[in-house]
Parts: sequence; structure tokens; C-alpha cells
Amino acid sequence: MSIAENVAKIRAQMEQAARAAGRDPSEIKLCAATKMNDAQAVREAIAAGVDCCGENRVQELVEKYSQGAYEGAPVHFIGHLQTNKVKQVVGKADLIQSVDSLHLLKAIDAEAKKQGIRQNILLEINIGLEESKSGFLLTEIPEILENISTYSNICVRGFMAIPPISRNSGDNLKFFQKILHLSVDIKGKKYDNVMVDCLSMGMSNDFMDAIYSGSTMIRVGTAIFGPRDYAVIHQS
Repeated sequence: MSIAENVAKIRAQMEQAARAAGRDPSEIKLCAATKMNDAQAVREAIAAGVDCCGENRVQELVEKYSQGAYEGAPVHFIGHLQTNKVKQVVGKADLIQSVDSLHLLKAIDAEAKKQGIRQNILLEINIGLEESKSGFLLTEIPEILENISTYSNICVRGFMAIPPISRNSGDNLKFFQKILHLSVDIKGKKYDNVMVDCLSMGMSNDFMDAIYSGSTMIRVGTAIFGPRDYAVIHQS
């Protein structure tokens, strides 16, 4: 199937999941995870109607950005971001979804201040408590937000989570629902620099469960572009 056909299929599945949850399908954005896909593939995905593109690697974002690959859709950064590469992403990415430490938060705020902008971010939560994954603990989030006014050049737009790989439909519902409950609690409080309007949860294998559990953005790569060729690896 073509990229356009894959996007249309995913949109139909998104609508089905939203309707089953009693939600408006227009509330949910489709982020194309464009890792290891070239500028032409990115353009095809944008033409097919994805809402945004998500890059995992700084080098790929910078290269495709210079090629005008993202014209017509915002680009997000969704991979692990090293502090020494923050200046290459701040100002280019409409949203940095993978802010996983206070060290990184400070670096993004400092670079945004240098550029005279306010950078939108999501706080990444290690919802499955996996040692192999980065991110804040769920219990750390309230204290971080209590002190978020320290970072005047960022705006926390919500949360991103990558739960454990699911083997069966429904396995990750409990993780997605924890993020939803957190967001509801946070919305009931007043914090400077916080506007929780984005829950980035769900990928190719579990996005329907994520939508059922309140996700407002799913990140889909393989189901749009097909399997990645890991014989060709670009270093970020």
C-alpha cells in the first residue's frame, strides 16, 4: 500500500476508536514518526494529511529541515535529546515531546531565552518504570510543575509516554489511563507556563487503546511508511 493509502487506513481506525470512546475524532492528531524516511517520504505523508511529523534524531531533523521536507506541517522532536544538541532543535521543532530530565529542561529554557522565543515541550513519563527507558516518574510531575515558573521560556503543553511493548490488545490501557488521570488532576490546578492540551500516547501497535484512554496525539511510523531498514543507520 502507498503512504497515502496507509494514512487513510489509520485515519479510519482513529475515527473508529474515537467514536467507540464517545470522542470527537478531530480532537486527535496524527504524528508521522519519520525516522529513517527521506524528505520525499515525509512530503508524501504531509500531502496525505498527517498533522505533524516527529523526528527521533537531531541529524535527520536538521537535514530534512534544510531540504524543506516539513513544509505544510509542523515538525516535533520525539527522540532522546542530548543537551549538547539542544540548540539544533529549539526554534526548529514546534514541540519537543521527549523532555525527560530537569537537566534537559534547563538547557532548553536557556537556549530558548537566547533565541528570544518560548519553546513548547511535553514532559516524558516513564510510565512502565522500565530501566531501559528515560523519563520522569509519575510521582515526580506535581513537584516539577510547582516549580515550572523558574523556566520562563518554556511552556509545558502536556505529557508523552511510551509504555512497555504490548503483546495483546488492551495490555497498555492501564498505563494510558494513568497519564489521563494525571492530566485531569493537573488541569484542575493553576501553574505558570503550563497548558495541558496534549497527551502524546500510542504508536502503531497500540494507538487504538491510547485513543480510547484519552490520547490527543498518536505517533505512527511503521504503519505509515512500512518496516524500517535498519541495515542503514544514521547516527544522530
